[in-house]
Amino acid sequence: MNTVMGRRSDFFVDPGMNSMARAMLGRVYTGAADAGEALATFDRVIDGDAASWAREWEATADRVAAIGADCLRRGHPVSGRDALLRAATYYTACVVMADGCAEPETVRARTFAAYRRCWERYLDLLDDPPERLDVPYEGTTMPGWFLAAPGDGPKPTLVAVNGADGALSFLWPGHASQAAARGYNVVLFDGPGQQRMLFERGIPFRPDWEHVVRPVVDEVLGRDDVDPNRLVLYAVSQGGYWGPRALAFEHRFAAAVIDGGVVDVSEAWGALLSPELKAMLDAGEREKFNAAIDTIPADLKRVITWRAKPYGCPTVYDTYREVERYRITPELAARITTPVLIADPDDERYFTGQPERLYEMLRGEKTLVRFTEAEGAAGHCEPMARALAAQRFFDFLDGQVGLTGS
Repeated sequence: MNTVMGRRSDFFVDPGMNSMARAMLGRVYTGAADAGEALATFDRVIDGDAASWAREWEATADRVAAIGADCLRRGHPVSGRDALLRAATYYTACVVMADGCAEPETVRARTFAAYRRCWERYLDLLDDPPERLDVPYEGTTMPGWFLAAPGDGPKPTLVAVNGADGALSFLWPGHASQAAARGYNVVLFDGPGQQRMLFERGIPFRPDWEHVVRPVVDEVLGRDDVDPNRLVLYAVSQGGYWGPRALAFEHRFAAAVIDGGVVDVSEAWGALLSPELKAMLDAGEREKFNAAIDTIPADLKRVITWRAKPYGCPTVYDTYREVERYRITPELAARITTPVLIADPDDERYFTGQPERLYEMLRGEKTLVRFTEAEGAAGHCEPMARALAAQRFFDFLDGQVGLTGS
């Protein structure tokens, strides 16, 4: 690992690894990782070597999962579930780097299955285990979880929309668990192109996310323990596009947090291309573009291959054309009537400037919240400021739904 860096919070020269490392340390706050386990794993990883990253995180995950299993055998359920949550987090770090391994699909299948075992066993061991959901969706279902708030009667309820490649376990420790602590029910689900829907069912992303959120809302509002007037949305990362897109058509939410705002997903894809590749794309030279993609540096090709997978397109060129559909137009933004908070962090590496652009497009009640480097809150989705982000997000949501004392 390179130890000569610009900031003490930089761990790798490789930007993707550094981003994931910072996010991993941010999860320490929620108990989904431990600082020593994370730092020891960083030290074993070869900077920029995806296979090394996957191998070392799998080794850490295997060790911690074994601790969890041993604790459960010896009758220590709290210790066991805590270890299983950390192991689940570490296995997900392998899944996103599997394309850099010699046998990517084997590594991904193995580590994703291990993640699911640890994550679902952890949920089963909670004091109030969640209810499994199978949300009806276009001839199949979307898998999810309903985590009920304690007490009788209808409760405010948070529906969480994930990003492009995050695991559901990323949504629970942190913002979803913070919602539960404040008295919200919590709904987690995998939509098209996300995790189980992609890896187990082969169902890809779609841009018109209102057709994904609407059946979730229908399912949730059919429950006696959900207050239909206090339904709120949290959307993170690429969910910063899907959330606003859904809100343009789905008006049953009392409030929404967009962490952070996305206007045009294709801009992040375009930033990966050289001027030569961009010219081929703009000229519509499909075969030439695809042939040139095969010659780009291996690490960049891995990133593009991984990010293209959930779109389900036959070639990289077709993926680039598909992501052009993932845009919030002024017409869509004008349809949003839900009060919205948008997170706008310093060093938003993927969707630079887009949170503020989304804010400017909205016509209804809106709040733009800055997260700064000086606060330790810079970076895509404020990875190392989960406490600060939760405080700001839930102070906003609580005020919108009249929840006090949290």
